[in-house]
This record gives sequence, structure tokens and C-alpha cells, in this order.
Amino acid sequence: MNKFLSNAGIASRREADQLIELGLVSVNGVVVKELGLKIDPKNDVVKYDDAVLRPEKLRYFLLNKPKGFLTTMEDPEGRRTVMDLVKDACAERIYPVGRLDRATTGLLLFTNDGELAKRLDRKSTRLNSSHEWISRM
Repeated sequence: MNKFLSNAGIASRREADQLIELGLVSVNGVVVKELGLKIDPKNDVVKYDDAVLRPEKLRYFLLNKPKGFLTTMEDPEGRRTVMDLVKDACAERIYPVGRLDRATTGLLLFTNDGELAKRLDRKSTRLNSSHEWISRM
């Protein structure tokens, strides 16, 4: 269920677990408080805040990151982040895959596809050079 809520753009998986435990999510008209419930997106009606949820479309964006932007979702010090550059790219909640230093330019992938991001960001998919990637999928 937390994956479904995350894919619907409501919250991260950890945050979704909290919403479930607080009883803020219902499936087929029944409030659910247990974690780990399997959802059938085609047949189950999932609601949060009285709105029916649908899984998001998977989104993929490439950005040539300029110097001076942090590769992070937000910065407590208020510095510019790559999220400032993509905030209007789509309605879905996207995030960067990988990292580039603030002074570094280069290509960054942004997505809401958690499975792909996880596979690409695994250390086992990286070459010795931090600038080269391979996919062993």
C-alpha cells in the first residue's frame, strides 16, 4: 500500500506508512491501519483525504545541471537546488537520481520511477570512475 501511495504522489513510502497507521487511507470504503496491504490498482478503490487515488504516470526528465545548484530535494540553508529548476516540469513528484557537486555541471536524471532509480543508484551498477554508469539489468 505504501508503494501505491508513493506512486500516486501522496508521500514517500515512509510517510505513507505514517498516513496508513493514522487511519487516513481507505481501501474499498474500509479504513486501513495495517501496513503491507497489497493493492490491486485495477480493482481496488483507494482514498486519501476523500479523494480517489490513481497511480501516477511514470516520468523521466534529463537536466544539464548548471553550477551553483545543490543536488538535493531541499536545503535547510535556503540555497538553490536542482528542484528549483524542475519544479514546474510536471504535476508528479519527481526526484534526482544520483548526485553532482554544487560546482559541477552535468546530466542528471529526474524520475518518479522508484524502482528504476533504485537500480541505477546501486553501487553494483557503477564503474570505477564516478562519471561512468553501466546497467547490469
